[in-house]
Amino acid sequence: MAGQHTIPESLSGISAFVAVVQAGSFTLAAERLGVTKSAVGKSINRLEERLGVKLLRRTTRRLQLTFDGEAYFQACASALDKIAEAEAQITPYDQVLRGRVHIDMPMAFGKRVLLPLLLELAAPHPELALTMSFNDATVDLMRDEADLAIRFGQLPDSSHLVARKLASQERLICGSPGYLQAHGVPMSLSDLNGHRCIVGTTHGPPQQWTVQEGGHVMRITPPATHQLSDGESIVETALAGFGLCQMPVSLLRSHIEQGRLVPVLQAHSGVLVDVHMLWVRQATLAPRIRYVIDQLMAYAERGALG
Repeated sequence: MAGQHTIPESLSGISAFVAVVQAGSFTLAAERLGVTKSAVGKSINRLEERLGVKLLRRTTRRLQLTFDGEAYFQACASALDKIAEAEAQITPYDQVLRGRVHIDMPMAFGKRVLLPLLLELAAPHPELALTMSFNDATVDLMRDEADLAIRFGQLPDSSHLVARKLASQERLICGSPGYLQAHGVPMSLSDLNGHRCIVGTTHGPPQQWTVQEGGHVMRITPPATHQLSDGESIVETALAGFGLCQMPVSLLRSHIEQGRLVPVLQAHSGVLVDVHMLWVRQATLAPRIRYVIDQLMAYAERGALG
């Protein structure tokens, strides 16, 4: 009949296919979709039969996209993301926000900057529950089931994640007045070789520092006198006079203002590091997650995360 539209048969099973790829397993995808594992498997089998190609290789240990499956997933995920954006624009929040939102954050930045803001945005919604985890390791959102992650620096290369930039911060190299009095103030990057430095670990903050010289940004490897797995401990160790550290300005500003840390090599510092918020790409975000995302973006626009 003219004017009527039917849903193409090929659309059936797309949500199951995308959910399985994002979750990495049929079992977890079924839980997220609220159906049985068998139903998910049958839905994807029917989708593959209609398309006439295999989308997934199934082994006892893992799922792997075929070449056709990778191309099809990219197209489906992009389409579902656009639908989600459209729904977010036309669908109001629930009058009562219910449920739990898990946010994973870098330790020092999370405690000092984000925690007060998250408590503030949650206060008007007593049925909104927050899980806040603090660590400086790279978290796999799909593995650890965090709804949102806040990360400094280079983003993971993943078609499964959505990222929004929150802020850019300068990196500064600092030392305590006592340390600088005992060991001297470095005047050039080469002077760092004679200094005690506090850096991160393999799965924590960077072990290299990002600097600029002659208009070029580069990474250097300072002496790893002390290695710590989180930024908060790095700052505390510098405050105690154990060496120089490089950290984003938001973690150093109050200590510099109080004279507890002194910036050095300022001609080589100031390279910006981006702060991003990430979440798993999905067709529809729960209102409680959308609320937290929108509120953090609003804080960012007002400069509260700089």
